[in-house]
Amino acid sequence: MSSIRARVEQCFRTAFPDLPEEQLPRATMSSVVQWDSLNMLVLVSLIEEEFAMQIPPDDLGDFVSFELIVDYLESRYDATDA
Repeated sequence: MSSIRARVEQCFRTAFPDLPEEQLPRATMSSVVQWDSLNMLVLVSLIEEEFAMQIPPDDLGDFVSFELIVDYLESRYDATDA
């Protein structure tokens, strides 16, 4: 498991504490009832803090599932900083 994936999992666990761990990799905005606009802000804030980066508002459209968030971070985050 990549360290990016593990770190995103931790952000999800914090933002969605009631989400069973086995559902994390399949989590999407439509499958997680608690994933509303407020929890989206919480999740983005957690990710920004964890990865010491600021996510441009235009990129938030990519943040609709766990896997797409991991893909986004893997493509933009310098793995040497992980």
